[in-house]
Amino acid sequence: MADDDASTDAHLVFRQYLDAVGLHGMAGAEAVGLQATEWYALSVISVEGPLTPGELAVRTGLTTGATTRLIDRLESAGYVRRAADPADRRRLRVEPAADSFPALEETAAPAHRRITELLERYTPEQRALLFDYFSRAAPAYRAAAEEVRAAATPPHRRPGRKPSSAR
Repeated sequence: MADDDASTDAHLVFRQYLDAVGLHGMAGAEAVGLQATEWYALSVISVEGPLTPGELAVRTGLTTGATTRLIDRLESAGYVRRAADPADRRRLRVEPAADSFPALEETAAPAHRRITELLERYTPEQRALLFDYFSRAAPAYRAAAEEVRAAATPPHRRPGRKPSSAR
């Protein structure tokens, strides 16, 4: 029974952690006038560098049409620009616009500061273990997101919306 309680407690703690990370992403997006998907797309571009619209669509889980509209909004707001791929000028890449990310970094600064302070409590060996987990968990979560999307029956019904046949 004690193992069941420990497992339940660990699951609860982990869920609370994931919820807090998600909440921070939504708060950051809101603080700079973006939608959560826009915030995520900018994060992907800032980490991975320029991407084609198709690559960005895959990473965000959006359709190509929705990705085009997302890029339009981010370009209009001055966060990204469309540029020809230097290796193949027929291809388009989405890249950060010059000086577009300081406001985003400033918005994320409180979390960076708090997490840095938290990590300082751990030994170098413990931090190495944590970062090993992060490096393995990120692709696992991306793969799980793809599984969820693949299993979803389109069109996705949002809470509170009636099925189209009931309208």
